[in-house]
Amino acid sequence: VTPKTTTVYTDGACSGNPGPGGYGVILRSGKHYKELAGGYRKTTNNRMELMAVIMGLEQIKTPGQEVMIYSDSKYIIDAVEKRWVFGWVAKGFAGKKNKDLWLRFLSVYKLHQVKFTWVRGHAGHQENERCDELAVMAAKSKDLLIDTVFEMENRTNGLL
Repeated sequence: VTPKTTTVYTDGACSGNPGPGGYGVILRSGKHYKELAGGYRKTTNNRMELMAVIMGLEQIKTPGQEVMIYSDSKYIIDAVEKRWVFGWVAKGFAGKKNKDLWLRFLSVYKLHQVKFTWVRGHAGHQENERCDELAVMAAKSKDLLIDTVFEMENRTNGLL
């Protein structure tokens, strides 16, 4: 990690799966520090983990940045580092979930030089613990957003 690297810590939380969920993000770049959080009335843990990464990347305004993302989500890290997501794109996401968020992720991922580091969740990692707090608080907030694509797809499939 160089001094020019933007560091992004992320976490997602869901009470029930699906259920009310939230994401938490910490961004660090030089002397800059920013926290973000948001909550949805009905979503999944994986969607919130992915939303945290997306929201973090979308904050970085200058293309071509070195970005180190710390996440406890094997789902995201493996999908990117083992290049599964690129195969999913080639196959039109047949049988895969969260196409909308993966496409949104890829549109910002390609703008930067992104690396992932896995951290064990709930193991005392200071920034991961803070992101978890932010995600849980967001999931419990009064003004929850609607995860429109998730709700539409699952209503159509009779899951909601």
